[in-house]
Amino acid sequence: MRARFHLPDFTKHFMFNIVFAEFLKECPDYFREGVEIASVYGTFPPAIWNGGRFQYGQCDKGFIKQVIKEFNNRGIPLRFTFTNPVLEKKHVHDEYCNMIMHLADNGLNEVIVASPVLEDYIRKNYPSYKLTSSTCKRITDPDKLYEEVDKDYHIVVIDYDLNNKFDVLEKIPDKEKCELLVNACCNPGCRLRSEHYRSIGAEQLAYAEHLKRNPNGEFDFRKAVKYKDYINEDILRCKCMSRSVFQIKGLSSHISPDDIWGKYIPMGFSQFKIEGRTIELFNLIEHYMYYMIKPECRDEARLDLYFRLQKNNVVRTSF
Repeated sequence: MRARFHLPDFTKHFMFNIVFAEFLKECPDYFREGVEIASVYGTFPPAIWNGGRFQYGQCDKGFIKQVIKEFNNRGIPLRFTFTNPVLEKKHVHDEYCNMIMHLADNGLNEVIVASPVLEDYIRKNYPSYKLTSSTCKRITDPDKLYEEVDKDYHIVVIDYDLNNKFDVLEKIPDKEKCELLVNACCNPGCRLRSEHYRSIGAEQLAYAEHLKRNPNGEFDFRKAVKYKDYINEDILRCKCMSRSVFQIKGLSSHISPDDIWGKYIPMGFSQFKIEGRTIELFNLIEHYMYYMIKPECRDEARLDLYFRLQKNNVVRTSF
């Protein structure tokens, strides 16, 4: 039995995930059966190919090399969230994004894609990368999902509105190839979700352009006149992404850990994604405790992990 988790994030949560990987290695008895780290996903901001979650910040080449080395030396792939849905053909030649791809082009690392333009470019220029089809595509029609699974992807991330549609899930021809986002924070059936993904993509482009003009100035997407068609106040005010693990449990898209081991793994699924690239550390810790640690071990494991994080200067809380 394998439960392969794809975890957030290798920049904001870089050292946390390194410490957690060592925690899994050194304390396996805390963990539920078969837990593995399948990848750590994210981006090195301000990469314009990034999508799904807007990412602030700037990463230099030295940091990028360090992150690649630390995870890859542990056998953990980086999986780049290059899912910006508003990319144009000119954007595939972006120097910074291509630099990242060159540095990580070792046969282990992976890319999540949504844009056909970027996917074609990566397939042609970086054939050693395994490609994942993103949930950002919003494929909710069962027949189209089955067609997507049949395509040349390493993994297909299922739209989380289908998470508990067992009549649909049962008919997937290759469940090992499919990934379920277990802790979705977005409202099920949200009518603005696709628009939100496009807005995030436009914001990432606007941010990169802002840094070139004024690297030390404050960025305000609302003032990005060039991208005014993507600015929606309902989206900008959305608070769903900051929901805690306790707040998502009532959503119909929610998959509990008991369901993972009691329903989905017996059905043939083994790939599970925990989202949380932009949430705060202690919120993310609770998601990890909830999904990967045995219920009877959570309190002890949490304290043990806190001490390890403190020792590695990830947190500075005194106990």
